[in-house]
Formats: sequence, C-alpha cells, structure tokens
Amino acid sequence: MQNIHNDKILILDFGAQYTQLIARRIREFGVYCEIWAWDHDAADIPAFAPRAVILSGGPESVTEANSPRAPQAVFELGVPVLGICYGMQTLAEQLGGKVESGHHREFGYAQVKADLSCSLFRGLSGDDGKLPAYGEGESWMGVQGAVAAVDEDAVRVVALDVWMSHGDRVVELPSGFAAVGATESLQYAAMADETRRYYGVQFHPEVTHTKQGAELLRRFVVDIAGCATLWTAANIIEDAAARVRAQVGSDKVLLGLSGGVDSSVVAALLKRAIGDQLVCVFVDTGLLRWREGDQVMATMAEHMGVNVIRVNAAERYFAALAGLHDPEAKRKIIGRLFVEIFEEESAKLSDVKWLAQGTIYPDVIESAGSKTGKAHVIKSHHNVGGLPEHMKLGLVEPLRELFKDEVRRLGVELGLPRAMVYRHPFPGPGLGVRILGEVKPDYVELLQRADHIFIEELRAHNLYDKTSQAFAVFLPVKSVGVVGDARAYEWVIALRAVETIDFMTAHWAHLPYDFLGTVSNRIINELRGVSRVVYDISGKPPATIEWE
Repeated sequence: MQNIHNDKILILDFGAQYTQLIARRIREFGVYCEIWAWDHDAADIPAFAPRAVILSGGPESVTEANSPRAPQAVFELGVPVLGICYGMQTLAEQLGGKVESGHHREFGYAQVKADLSCSLFRGLSGDDGKLPAYGEGESWMGVQGAVAAVDEDAVRVVALDVWMSHGDRVVELPSGFAAVGATESLQYAAMADETRRYYGVQFHPEVTHTKQGAELLRRFVVDIAGCATLWTAANIIEDAAARVRAQVGSDKVLLGLSGGVDSSVVAALLKRAIGDQLVCVFVDTGLLRWREGDQVMATMAEHMGVNVIRVNAAERYFAALAGLHDPEAKRKIIGRLFVEIFEEESAKLSDVKWLAQGTIYPDVIESAGSKTGKAHVIKSHHNVGGLPEHMKLGLVEPLRELFKDEVRRLGVELGLPRAMVYRHPFPGPGLGVRILGEVKPDYVELLQRADHIFIEELRAHNLYDKTSQAFAVFLPVKSVGVVGDARAYEWVIALRAVETIDFMTAHWAHLPYDFLGTVSNRIINELRGVSRVVYDISGKPPATIEWE
C-alpha cells in the first residue's frame, strides 16, 4: 500500500486555542499532519520533510522582544507556507515586512474581499454560493486602489465571511508579496508571494464561522502543496495493523478494556491486526452504566470475537468505598483498585510482553510541550488508570496519531456499533463520582436506572446527538413527596446535559420542558426511592460538567 504518512503537513503552534482545529480540518479531507511547538528543535524539520508548513495563530505580539518566531529551517525547505493570524504577522516580520500594534482590536465577524486570481482563493464562491462570472462584479483594482500591471477585467473579487481575532496588523508587506485580501478597516487581510508559494491570512480559516475556511485550507494543502488524500479510515486501519504486527511479532498483547470508545477501538483494531495474540482484561467495577458490563461482553467477546477476561469486582469496590465521602479520596481508591486487579489478572497470564493503551493524539500534544521548554506544557498524561512502570511491558499505542473524531470513524469502519462509538464521554471512576458522598450498592442501582431512562428518552426524542454529554446524578438528599396516597421521604436525582465543542467551556442544554417532564415522570414512577427530579442549569464556568 502507499505510505499514508508520505504527503504530510507540519503545523507550528504559536499557542493558539484553535491549533488543533487546523489539524482536524486538514485530516478531514484526507491529509496527515502533525502539530509541533514553534520552538521545537529546528533540526527535526528537514527530516520530517513536510509538503507544506502552516504557522498557527497565537496570543503574543511580534512587536515585543523575544516573541515567538518561525525557525529559519521553514524557509529553507522550498515548500509552501501559510501563516494564520499571528502566523501571518511573524511571516511578514521575518521576511522584511512591518507589523504594528496599538490598532483597534478586531474580534468576530468580518467580510474580506479577496482577489480570485490568487491561488489560495481561486474558485471560492461568495455569500450566495456562486462564483462570479469572468469580468463580473467588483475588480481587485477597485478594492485595492492602483495596482500596477493588472488587467482589471481579469481580476475578480469574492466577498468572504470570516472570523477575526487580532490586535496587531501587517502595515508593510515583505518584498515579493502582494495584497490579496482586504476589509474596510484592514488593508492587508491576506497576502501572497505566488513565486515562493508563501501566503498569509489575518483571519481564521479553521473555525466554522469562516464559511469558506475549510475549502481555503483544502486548496492550500491539496492544490498548492500537492498532497495526496490518502488519510482515510480504511487506510489508517491497514497502516496501523501492519505497524502493530511489525512491532509485536508473535508476542501476546494485554489490553485493559474499559468499555469506553478508545479502548474498544484499540481492541477491535488489535483483533484485526494480531487475532488471538490479544488478551483483554475487563474489570467490571459495578460503577458502570446500566447493564454495561453485559453489553461490553456481548459486543467485544461475542460479536467481535475478542478474547476478554471479565473480572466481576463490584463487591471489592463497594467494600473499599464504604464510608468515603470525599470525591478525591474516592477517585484514588477506584484507580488504585483497578491497578491492583489488573496486575492480579496479568500475573496469571504467560508470554505477555506488550501492554496496549488507548492514548490519542491530544494526549500526546498535551504531554509533549516543547523540547526547549519555552512552550507551555498543559499537563502530563497517564493512560489506563496509571498502570505501574514495574510491569516491564512494551507499549503498543495504535491510536496515538488520531484525534477523537478519527477514533470514532475507525470504530465504525472496524464494525463496532455506532451507538457505542458515538456515546457521550463517561468518567474513569464511573458512577463513583456521580453519586455525591458515600457510594452504596442501592444508590448505584437507582442512579443506573435513572440514567438509563434519561438516555433512552434522549435517543427516542432525537436529542442525544444534539447534546455533548448528558447524565444523571444521585443526590444524598431526601425530599418529601406523595406516592399514591402516601407520604414519601425519598432521594433526589439531578439531570445534567451540556453543549460544548472542547469540554473546556460548556453551556447547559436547553432541553424542551415537555421532554424534561416526561423524563421526570418516568424516573419517579418507575423507580421506588426517588421522589424528586431536578435539572442542572449551570454553565462551565463557574460549574464543572461533572458534579464531583
């Protein structure tokens, strides 16, 4: 098969909140890319051999001393370069142009009039979805003023809806560049040096608010850089399977199967790659969703044919959690017990030399930081419950190049049920942190069943995929109610549903009142022990998505 990593894009990250979006857009139309910190060792860049380089946005100002810069190696590759926002500014400054600060900050919607003769914009349509006919509409001369040696009829303009977020601006173009985009207040909203294939845009093409942004990125990556679109789910599976086979040979591989998306996709992928060499340990903590343990076994063991050892450990968990109320203490107990049980089961197996993990690309990015230490490290990452280093097993991480949306697409391609692959996120400690205070078996059962009713109704009303995460929470608070003709003093269930893009911030989901009434009635009528249902309307911030 063709090397799906051969045609690749390097994204240098200057600290923008949207950098991962750039990568996801590029991969969506079938091209592999990687994100490196701007101060990554420059000697690695020629060896990586990208077909093009994208310079991301960032919060700094190029007018400040010691602000981030693109390595000189980028300009020695002879490949196309695209600067976005801060990336455009540092591109201009480093190549001899001029950037000024102190201008009015431009944030939000803007309309850019773009020169359709530029390779970056050629063929893009306007707001009405139509491409102006030859010679029709406004000329670039009319927008930009006197432009030497330009055939006015041949140069057409398209108006693009874009998203801006900047204070500094380019005020003088470097030698060899021409202005190819402008707004009413910004003379150089886009610039291009077609000879060297260097481009800069002051707006953010990666965000959905820029209507033609994805097409602009595709034009740069596919048309200008000439990348083949080989990064597809089927090709990724074939490539990953081949690499796993080369890595592990005939050895056995151990996987801690949680039932979540990442570990399930790893299991399905490794099953295809190495068959019965894969052994999975599934620890049923008793803190999973309603009948989830049986569902995991039905899907992975029966349907997919994966070798899964199920450990029913609910009693051990309940005993260990008895009397504990502090959320952090509960998390530590749940994680420690998982490691203990996993080690016990792995000790019973012979010839296991590899440990598989569901590490994905955002984990890698967040852990890496930069080699020089100048870029900010967000967090260190530990997968699979923090398994101990003394296990002395080699690591197999077949998803470490993939974003979450790519993992989901692989899961469907591998034959996993779509309902499993596209399930909402579920916390590692499970319902242990959705039961406030002490965790008891009867609390768990009530919560499991209430949560199941909530999710079942969300699916029935076509609302599940419209929310990013939805779940029920058990409150250790009793409330007076009337059940039949009798007074009841029973528990309270809280419902939580949010809408978010990155889970860093979230809005509470505005679910219809009639729907919430239906869910509340079902929970109270079907579950003995619940007298009241409430709906959480807190955003993040100030609240977190989970309650503990």
